[in-house]
Amino acid sequence: MSYSDFKLNEIIDTFGLIVQESSGLFANLPDQECSDLLSIILKENVDLAVAISSEKARSEMIISPILLEIRRKFNYQIGLFSGVEFAVDAQRGLNGFCDFILSLSPEQLFVRSPVIVLVESKNENLRSGLAQCIAEMVAAQIFNERSGNAIKSIYGAVTIGTIWQFLKLESDVISIDLREYYIKDINKILGILYGAIAQNKYF
Repeated sequence: MSYSDFKLNEIIDTFGLIVQESSGLFANLPDQECSDLLSIILKENVDLAVAISSEKARSEMIISPILLEIRRKFNYQIGLFSGVEFAVDAQRGLNGFCDFILSLSPEQLFVRSPVIVLVESKNENLRSGLAQCIAEMVAAQIFNERSGNAIKSIYGAVTIGTIWQFLKLESDVISIDLREYYIKDINKILGILYGAIAQNKYF
């Protein structure tokens, strides 16, 4: 079993999580200005990625540039990983490959704790990626604790590139924001990602 094998009810029951659903969970986080560079990239890439309509195209042309923008905003002092293996507890199914991982450490040769954001890329409806993303968030929580770098909150995102949905894990409570954020609201998407990191990076 791996992250992608979990069903939503399985991951909740297996790890005894408490689910809280709300709309606009991250609405109060301030927007972050989209740079001219990212604006140009998205203008060139979004329609092309949608036309190609593959998960790979969406990941490479939309999601990666957004996460690279976040890394620039933190002056390259956070780690960004794409398509890496994240094996934390194989016996409990917490192993497999993560689409994207953001770490508070600038180390890039390997994933170093604390892991702060997991981003799961999909080429279909967002709900299909929720269980996998939550499983990766639980794994990150365990990974951080084992490394002696436990942080209060782990964040997650499920996205098809043009639409994003965000989650937060604190202790055994998984909060799911039911609001969907669209690429036209890129400043809000950047604001949520930036705020999720800044709350742990600077405090």
